[in-house]
Amino acid sequence: MTRVDDGPAGRRTADPADPAAAPQSRDDAALTLARTEPPAAPAPAPRGLRHALRAFRHRDYAIFWCGALVSNTGSWLSNLTVPYVLYQLTGSAFWVGLATAAQFAPSLLLGPLGGALADRHDRRRVLLVTQSCMALAALLLWGAWAGGLRDPVLVLALVAVAGSLAGVNMPSWQSFVNDLVPREDLVSAITLNSLQFNAARSLGPGIAGVLLAAFGPAWAFLLNGLSFLFVLGALALVRPIRPRGPRPPREKVLRSFGAAVRYTRGQPGILVGFVVVVVVALLGNPVFQFTVVFAEDELHVGPVGLGLLNVAFGVGAVLAAPLVSGGRSRTSAGTVRWGLLAYGVAVTGFGLAPTFPVALAALVVVGGAFLAVISAVNTSVQMIVADAVRGRVLALRIMVFTGATPLGALLQGWVADVAGPRPTVVAAGVLLVVAFAVLARLRGRLRLARLDDPRDEGPVAA
Repeated sequence: MTRVDDGPAGRRTADPADPAAAPQSRDDAALTLARTEPPAAPAPAPRGLRHALRAFRHRDYAIFWCGALVSNTGSWLSNLTVPYVLYQLTGSAFWVGLATAAQFAPSLLLGPLGGALADRHDRRRVLLVTQSCMALAALLLWGAWAGGLRDPVLVLALVAVAGSLAGVNMPSWQSFVNDLVPREDLVSAITLNSLQFNAARSLGPGIAGVLLAAFGPAWAFLLNGLSFLFVLGALALVRPIRPRGPRPPREKVLRSFGAAVRYTRGQPGILVGFVVVVVVALLGNPVFQFTVVFAEDELHVGPVGLGLLNVAFGVGAVLAAPLVSGGRSRTSAGTVRWGLLAYGVAVTGFGLAPTFPVALAALVVVGGAFLAVISAVNTSVQMIVADAVRGRVLALRIMVFTGATPLGALLQGWVADVAGPRPTVVAAGVLLVVAFAVLARLRGRLRLARLDDPRDEGPVAA
């Protein structure tokens, strides 16, 4: 039998005990060469709004999508309330950055475990366990706040617990989307999954703004905990329709994850996606945390205005989703190229916005550009990666994003405390435009066109 060894790029070596083992054939050599040469231009994909919504034809996907929408809306109640209460308690943008770090940093450590679970075990059962634990963590945060415990360190600790559980949950979550639809509807499913998340980003903060103004943070924390009941109910009803591929051998988590890292190094299209993810996490994603600071100190609009600023992100995502999944752009590379440019210009516009309506308009564009770039990268990775390593490669992508996000949040939070929030946001937007220009000119293995590489049909995939 053959196995993934410790060699570069996840290459397979012949087991000496296998009588069928043989030196690399010309076909295998051609497969290896194909991973280093640019692919042929992809065939035009069917487009239009009807094609964009194709994944909803599948009952189980529609159920899962609806449950996830309600649950993620609840999560955004908490995601907005946590930085709001921390800023009220401390008056520091750095503490707001710490909240982002506490949410994402644990995922960086637990990503290998989450990826191994996604590849080795039934993903639906993994999600049932992790989502149940995340519901408990959310209810603990509500109980602490309702009980009068207003210590910012305690809030950060409970957010870190939820972040740790999310690190185990996310690889199975993203891989499970692949299991619910046939391959021809995968682009629609991935984009609609991103739309669901961003629609929740629109609904959740809007509701949170009203709750914070009328009832206080406790109600936002409570509704978040209860919202998990919807996704747990959906998971109890659905069953995967796509058969699972061969599962990796049982071995130590880090060794198994190392094989996925070596595999990723041999896939230029996936590597380019990771580079784009780092750029977005470091420069673009921290703008979301600055809505708290802008609403309080720059625009003076209070909690309801804060909710509307975050609603603008979701509105932009909803408007962009049909264009991303069914619009005229025929390549992921083209979507990323123009999405990054729009992202940088819009972030700069938000930093310079003189009035609340101008800030809202800028954030609508930010939300649409964020959806376009992240959805295109997610689609590329899901379409290229071999099924045998899907969970671990997606875990690595999540780790890259969650590792860069708290770094960007802390760095920009510190700069904002020193230089002010407006110059910080403007500088981030300008650097996004510079990143767009650099990526657009890269050649070789890291050219943006590699995002449209064909599916891996090499030895690992078999």
